[in-house]
Amino acid sequence: MVRFSVTRKQTAPIDGQKPGTSGLRKKVKVFIQPNYLENFVQATFNALTAEKVRGATLVVSGDGRYYSKDAIQIIIKMAAANGVRRIWVGQNGLLSTPAVSAVIRERVGVDGSRSSGAFILTASHNPGGPNEDFGIKYNMENGGPAPEGITDKIYENTKSIKEYLISEDLPNVDISAIGISSFGGPEGQFDVEVFDSASDYVKLMKSIFDFESIRKLLSSPKFSFCYDALHGVAGAYAKRIFVEELGAKESSLLNCVPKEDFGGGHPDPNLTYAKELVARMGLGKSSSGQEPPEFGAAADGDADRNMVLGKRFFVTPSDSVAIIAANAVEAIPYFSGGLKGVARSMPTSAALDVVAKNLNLKFFEVPTGWKFFGNLMDAGMCSVCGEESFGTGSDHIREKDGIWAVLAWLSILAYKNKANLESGKLVTVEDIVRQHWATYGRHYYTRYDYENVDAGAAKELMANLVKLQSSLAEVNGIIKGVRSDVSKVVHGDEFEYKDPVDGSISKHQGIRYLFEDGSRLVFRLSGTGSEGATIRLYIEQYEKDPSKTGRDSQEALAPLVEVALKLSKMQEFTGRSAPTVIT
Repeated sequence: MVRFSVTRKQTAPIDGQKPGTSGLRKKVKVFIQPNYLENFVQATFNALTAEKVRGATLVVSGDGRYYSKDAIQIIIKMAAANGVRRIWVGQNGLLSTPAVSAVIRERVGVDGSRSSGAFILTASHNPGGPNEDFGIKYNMENGGPAPEGITDKIYENTKSIKEYLISEDLPNVDISAIGISSFGGPEGQFDVEVFDSASDYVKLMKSIFDFESIRKLLSSPKFSFCYDALHGVAGAYAKRIFVEELGAKESSLLNCVPKEDFGGGHPDPNLTYAKELVARMGLGKSSSGQEPPEFGAAADGDADRNMVLGKRFFVTPSDSVAIIAANAVEAIPYFSGGLKGVARSMPTSAALDVVAKNLNLKFFEVPTGWKFFGNLMDAGMCSVCGEESFGTGSDHIREKDGIWAVLAWLSILAYKNKANLESGKLVTVEDIVRQHWATYGRHYYTRYDYENVDAGAAKELMANLVKLQSSLAEVNGIIKGVRSDVSKVVHGDEFEYKDPVDGSISKHQGIRYLFEDGSRLVFRLSGTGSEGATIRLYIEQYEKDPSKTGRDSQEALAPLVEVALKLSKMQEFTGRSAPTVIT
């Protein structure tokens, strides 16, 4: 058995290491600075209680982006030096973020061990490559992101750190080969187990969904399917689940080979970046001449986000979670006993609210960040949840789950079509959405993203919006000067949330303008970029009249968009005449 020693390496604090709800994201050139990654990892170990480190089993994997393989070896050597008992690594360092959560919650090692946490290496939907983004976050024993109390400690530690522990003489582990490597250290045996990335996750999905009914749908000559992993980690699961388990044709899979640079693309599943899928589904500017598939979906880099498309039809994430909640009990075996409750993030449209009210379900509106959903789930208060930024999930794990969302939609399609796969007209994605609007009303909804904006200008814009809220008469005067056909604002605030589980209060979670007719404007600074600031503008209008739910979304929202841009002085503050992305 190879033996290793522990070295205490001197270091100094490096600024700018405050992890947000999604961890720490920076350019690769920042992470490869001397001691940068090491400082963050040691700061994390120091922030955890001793029993969560010494003798513990930790998962270390991610979306396979550039620098991941180097980072995994560094973290393994530091874990050994800090007294961790064993490390679990997905083969080739690949594990989707939802799969990591599943592994923490479900996997039992050959010796009966269970994981108490994980380092996840991902920058989510941000680009990868030597000149692009890298990220790291820590998930806890429930499988969810570290709470603010831990991330605050990590940040404080990074500002005062003077040394880190590492076992430099521990040889690199071959993470391409499944098996266990054992080493001897000052505190005894240390193991690194490389395991199949998909097995535990596939097993969990098969316990939630009726794979046989989905298989019948996919085998029907009436139904066609397309899945785009955008060269992210979802590709490690797509063939196993959709082809081997569910019988889809391999030609149904697009960009399902994980790549360190995501094939040079932007692994964000939206209408702007998922160009190939959008074209194939008949939503692109140019037509391929081929008949689009009935159902299409895409994933982001770490496979926790999803986009759902029908033939020539886009399903907004806000509608998607509402439709899944409305159909879950009938269509998904896991929910056959009923839903405990539902929840959405504040910027997400109120489509889920209407479903909850109609079905008499507990409903929660939370700040952006999956940890808030996790608290509700751990307390048994929430079954299905979602956010407008293409994240949807349930209490099967404590992260959003892109493949779960796709399987949920396939389950609903299978349920709606169980009587007519052999004869009769197929119930399509568009049919399901339009029927939902007819029942619950439609929330016209769009999001404008202004990425890499000067951080100072972004803060000034937000401060001005807060200042305006002190006089709604002035606000309504501005609105009427722009569009006389827009309803008046009856309330304005900065969203604040008191967690019903732990009583914690989260302030400054977004600026809201609520209109008399139920419309909303929401402005929020996002923490998911690696540099600059991202301003997100959310625009929503509710329509109950079934005869008016079929309009083009951008056309229906045009008056509110005009008001939002004028009210915020977007161009004056940012210099931008148009958003980076519209979804």
